Amino acid sequence: MILQLFDVLRENPPAFFVYLGAIAIAMVTGIAFHEFSHAWAANELGDDTAARQGRLTLNPLAHLDPLGTVLLFIVGVGWGKPTPVNPYRLSAGVKRGNMLVALAGPLSNFAFAFIASIPLIFGWVEPIGDFGRIEHASGSEILGTFLLLIGFLNVILGVFNLIPIHPLDGFKVLLGVLPDGLSQPLASLSRWGPALLIGLIVVSFVAPEYSPLRWIFNGAIDLFLEVIT
Repeated sequence: MILQLFDVLRENPPAFFVYLGAIAIAMVTGIAFHEFSHAWAANELGDDTAARQGRLTLNPLAHLDPLGTVLLFIVGVGWGKPTPVNPYRLSAGVKRGNMLVALAGPLSNFAFAFIASIPLIFGWVEPIGDFGRIEHASGSEILGTFLLLIGFLNVILGVFNLIPIHPLDGFKVLLGVLPDGLSQPLASLSRWGPALLIGLIVVSFVAPEYSPLRWIFNGAIDLFLEVIT
């Protein structure tokens, strides 16, 4: 993410720092909302583990994971501190309860993206068309750009977490919808998930044109833009 702004830094340092600040706020709030939603869903289903550990809050400091936050800034994909859940205390049962708690995170990001985009949808504000003229932009244009960044980053965060690879939320969602005859063998393969995920991130660095993550994110962003424009 920051790497993509280096051209802006060279050409217009003030614009770089304005965008960097907006991206930081959008990322931090997106992660906090995501992890809070996991904690809220678990608490609603009868497990107060996260609540007792101070995670039932929108305070970003309770949810930020150092490595996940750094990667989110650098490459645009990352994660928050895992929300503790005791699946045996979930009223919906272990399998279905895990799925519902996992699904709450990405859905909250999509909801956050839509809510932030309402002023853009109705034309109340518009984003800056030319990054290089940000110092001459009106307050309305800066607000529109900030809201658009919140939308973009929350869509990316939600889509990334729905990828069905352990330890992402999408893996738990997939286990929850598959019959036991398929979900149990798949769960036994979870140990390979982190290595596969790292491989996908590395590919996005060394060969972005062949990166599945890039294809997924571009498709999601295109769909998001169709919805709000």
